[in-house]
Amino acid sequence: MGDRAGSSPVTRITKRTNALRIVKCVFFKGEFFMAFMTMNIMSNSLKRQVPVNVIIPADKLEAPGTTPRGDKPYKTLYLLHGLIGNHMDWVTNTRIIMWAEENNLAVVMPAGDNAFYVDQPWAANMYGEFVGKELVELTRKIFPLSHEREDTFVGGLSMGGFGALRNGLKYSETFGYVVALSGAFVVEDLKDLTNDTPLFMRRKDFMESWFGDTAKVLDSDANPKYIAAENIKSGKVNPKVFMACGKDDDLLPANQDMYDDLKKKGLDISLTIDEGNHEWNFWDKYLKIAIDTFLPTETSQMGINSGNIGR
Repeated sequence: MGDRAGSSPVTRITKRTNALRIVKCVFFKGEFFMAFMTMNIMSNSLKRQVPVNVIIPADKLEAPGTTPRGDKPYKTLYLLHGLIGNHMDWVTNTRIIMWAEENNLAVVMPAGDNAFYVDQPWAANMYGEFVGKELVELTRKIFPLSHEREDTFVGGLSMGGFGALRNGLKYSETFGYVVALSGAFVVEDLKDLTNDTPLFMRRKDFMESWFGDTAKVLDSDANPKYIAAENIKSGKVNPKVFMACGKDDDLLPANQDMYDDLKKKGLDISLTIDEGNHEWNFWDKYLKIAIDTFLPTETSQMGINSGNIGR
């Protein structure tokens, strides 16, 4: 599929108590058979209601002769959006509904604002705690999800790729696998930012609103490298990590640097570099590759739907 550098797995391809309020529930009885829900949850970590999309492949119409799956809990992927996105991004821009059905995979997609999924205690915005602890605990109470680490995954793109790796490492007792696509691994550059640019995401004041004192970030739990090292020191098991980035993506150097550092620390990690930029075509492709080749999902098949009926 591409050239590999030695035995290193870098592939470079050249070609109150929490309250639940369900605001919408759609059962796809057309192209896919899948329960898809948008709900608002009251978050103690964020002190407000947060919209969350959930895919539960519980209503699959099985083909004649297939063995029913039964009532065992679902493996789960917590999927994080990027900067200026929201909880609808993955549903509207990828085929995640189809892939969830194919793999009997539950998928949870929260809104994360522009907060990089880290904690801001000065603003009562504990985004890391929300993703890594509260959201997992709450969705496990509501839905038939597995409580096992090896069945619980976190992934994301760009800012969400950063958040997936940061929280996958921070809450390594919860997440066994991390998928980081085109990760916005920006912490190395924060100390050099100024306010002399009109681009909000490159301004010092914008990043300080999420990360706090930028001079202290590298030696804090906002830095995935720092967390991985601390996990090793304390004897915690780090999750397995799948990374992918487009070769024309401005974030490629940061992704290569993150991979090199975590590989040296001994993590089970891979990085694929393929044709593409910072774009949905790339993320759609590599989310499927991650689900098919990296995440230990169930061996399954599509249910009967309008795309295959009569075959």
